Amino acid sequence: MGQRGGRDRRTLFERESELAAVEDALSELAGLRPAGVEPPERPHGALLAVAAPAGLGKTTLLSEVRRRAAAKGCTVLYARGGEQEQGVAFHVARQLVQPQLAGLPDAELRTRLGSWYAIVGPALGLCAASGGAPPDPQGLRDGLDWVLTHLAVQRAPMVLVLDDAHWADPESLSWLAAFAPRAEELPLLLVVAYRPEELPDHGEALRGLPGRSGRRALGLEPLSAPAIARLVRESLGTHADDAFCRECWAVTAGNPFEAVELTAKVRDRGLIPTENGAHLLRDLAAAVKGSGLVAILERLGSSTVRHAWACAVLGTEISPELAAAVAGLGAEEAADATDRLRTARILTGVDTLEFVHPLIATAVYRAIPPGVRVALHGQAAWTVVNAGLGSLAAARHLLETHPDGDPWVVQQLRSAARETVRAGAPDAARRYLARALREPPPFDDRAVVLYELGSASLLTEPATTVNHLRAALEEPITDPALRHGIVYRLSQVLAHSDRLVEASETLAREIPVTVDARVRLRMQAEQFMWDAFRADEPDSPSRSRRLAKLADRLTGRDLTERYLIGLRTWDATLRGEPVATVIHHAERALSGGLRWAADEDRGFEVPVLVALSYMYADRPGRTEELFVEGIADFEHAGWHGAHLSFAYTLLAYVRYRRGRLAEAEDFVRAGLRLAERVGPGTPAHWYALGILVQVLLARGRVTEAGTLAESYAFGPPFPAAVVFPDSQTVYGELLLALGRTQEAATELAAAGRRLDPRGMRNPAWCPWQLHLARAEAPDAPDRALATALDAVERARQFGAPSAIGQALRAAADVTSGAGRSKLLEESVAHLERSPAGYELACSLIALGAELRRTGHAKDAADLLYRGLDAAVTCGADGLVERARDELAAAGLRPRPLHGAATDTLTARERAAASGAVRGLCPAEIGSELHLDEATVVRLLSAVYRKVGTDQAGLAAALGTMTDGRGL
Repeated sequence: MGQRGGRDRRTLFERESELAAVEDALSELAGLRPAGVEPPERPHGALLAVAAPAGLGKTTLLSEVRRRAAAKGCTVLYARGGEQEQGVAFHVARQLVQPQLAGLPDAELRTRLGSWYAIVGPALGLCAASGGAPPDPQGLRDGLDWVLTHLAVQRAPMVLVLDDAHWADPESLSWLAAFAPRAEELPLLLVVAYRPEELPDHGEALRGLPGRSGRRALGLEPLSAPAIARLVRESLGTHADDAFCRECWAVTAGNPFEAVELTAKVRDRGLIPTENGAHLLRDLAAAVKGSGLVAILERLGSSTVRHAWACAVLGTEISPELAAAVAGLGAEEAADATDRLRTARILTGVDTLEFVHPLIATAVYRAIPPGVRVALHGQAAWTVVNAGLGSLAAARHLLETHPDGDPWVVQQLRSAARETVRAGAPDAARRYLARALREPPPFDDRAVVLYELGSASLLTEPATTVNHLRAALEEPITDPALRHGIVYRLSQVLAHSDRLVEASETLAREIPVTVDARVRLRMQAEQFMWDAFRADEPDSPSRSRRLAKLADRLTGRDLTERYLIGLRTWDATLRGEPVATVIHHAERALSGGLRWAADEDRGFEVPVLVALSYMYADRPGRTEELFVEGIADFEHAGWHGAHLSFAYTLLAYVRYRRGRLAEAEDFVRAGLRLAERVGPGTPAHWYALGILVQVLLARGRVTEAGTLAESYAFGPPFPAAVVFPDSQTVYGELLLALGRTQEAATELAAAGRRLDPRGMRNPAWCPWQLHLARAEAPDAPDRALATALDAVERARQFGAPSAIGQALRAAADVTSGAGRSKLLEESVAHLERSPAGYELACSLIALGAELRRTGHAKDAADLLYRGLDAAVTCGADGLVERARDELAAAGLRPRPLHGAATDTLTARERAAASGAVRGLCPAEIGSELHLDEATVVRLLSAVYRKVGTDQAGLAAALGTMTDGRGL
């Protein structure tokens, strides 16, 4: 590439193949095709990556992409990473999106962004952060995905260009790298340029973005000698002779940037481009970069040098006024310095300044003496704050200054951290707060800085969070509310790190010294909750008694009381108290409201436990209604990580319990994908894996379940936290299905020894006895029968028909003779009054098979046909095969299987879904209309995200929706 006279556009030399790739991608994006070539049904997007060392023309190539895109009528989004702005969260994302939305009135912006307004608005600098819990990083990425997707669709065709991606901030770069594969599904061309040798770890995914049809990243090569000759002659004239041109190529090694700068210096010096002057080129080339450039700069005078240094410290998009203030120059002196820097081809621009090339900016910045550089960053921080740009603009400069015990510095860094956390970038906030701690803060503020630092590390470094919060508690704290907040947060992070004993002990130490009775009650509630999840709690029955005594006298007047009543509900479920007792306490807990994302200092565990109590009590419709509301809460708050993983995973568990196995598998796999974002070995993983193993076993895919467990190391040692389904019990069930009966008996007996002393006796919650009886039957049939009958008695005490029916079938499995049929008949009778479709199918087929073997062919046929239909409805493929085999053995032909019902929503179905929001449960709607229940839940979740519970808005939203798939 070269400079054509005084014009801005440069000729691109030896970039024909790259330009052809660009032209092809742009033409396909815009729906253009050469004559005779059939156009696609719709414009297609693509990915183009340009990977090359500095100076080889990436920026020039991207400028040509932007020019051609605009000429074809494309909307162009452009951003450029900056060496000085790498630590500014969402700096690149803001460059891309702000120009498209920043000019809109707030009301219109709210309409455009919908429920994402409060989640992505702060990150993109479009609005201030509101109160409440900040979004988790994954939720924010999902919101950014939504914004960019809608822009791409609404303003299609669109071209997104990112230059110097190796200098992009981690938050923007990781988001774009994850989003990039979607470009091919949208009317969007994504073009990214970077230096491969400088690409940071968080940008490694860019190396795997080859683009359409497996095309590798475009790699720019140095120009050949003929190309450099053409560049020189285009700039200096055709009279430049061959020897001169070849020397230009030799001293620049074919680097286009250096060649352009060299020819500019030749022209400025008035050097005649012939062989006689070629010997001067090496010295001129040295002045283009490094020490040669610095030497030229120093000859321009001290005020000009200081002005250049100030610009290098400020980075990109430099305000002349700010640069003058940082340099300590008057307006006239700064204007003269700017002119000299333009003449020397160091700076360009008028209203906004920038360096001619990032290589020049880097050379100038690195030439600043270390002490002066620190002082300039300090001056820059003061300057941007005084200019009204805020603490966030100052924070990156303060990171480069030396600690000096300045309260102002601490104040600015804390303010920037708060803003960054609310914007969904906790890692950036952690850097600011760590620097504030080194300042150090005033003695009285040290505890709050440690607390804020620990909170910022919560999602990414829980072990670090624990250390910071414990250190905060050791500081003298005069504000009781601060101390209480530290204790709550510390107990939460310990519990979520599978350190439940420490979580409980932290609260136990604080409760006796807490004066405020309501705060003490809140701490007791937290301790009760973490103890309930402890697998090794020493005296669980005593805790249950204390909890019952406390909760039964509470009225539910505030959230803390309702949490305690909710914990009482769950404890009653685990202990197998009568269903009526469980429902009574659940209704008390919900009577005043129990939101899942109500408070960032409270977990979502208790609302989930209350919802699941309805499921175990055979009211899964109520459970699903609460889950729809809870998922909407999570998504509205921008919580798309572990929170949403739990919600989808446990919703899958509800589907499994209802016998909707295909839907359960879909939901739990979605939950597992979300859990994998959080990290391996977390509680979210254990929940998802346990449920998925159970679903696969119920569907008859035993080998697949075993492979899954092995690939994820699902087995001993099991987590210290109680999870559901109980991991050890599920593992025992898997071993039993794999034929490893002795191992299964060992694991299931160990589960019983762990749970029984704790009073966890409800087989509806954990059916370890049912599986243990089957595992014991071959070697100890009497013990197996006693185990099964004890489970039946426990199930009857609880009173849920599904639990009784399942336990009776287990007893029948280990019983011989006439008593087996009676147990199975009673099992069917109970299960027919329950929502447990899969368990009913199992009992119907078992009873039919038993009657066939005892000579009751007619009754057997009816039961087997019913069981077959139920198994098909459930998606239990293994059970279907068993039923068909039993029918074949009876000389009967199975009825043909019917295809699944469509999940497209008609107007009538949408109206029914609207009714569900007002109180009907999605399960009942699906049953009544033969509608895939997953579609109903997706619809309701989307509606809640859109309009909340406002009925007028709800009706309008439902009226505009055409089908469930469209959501």
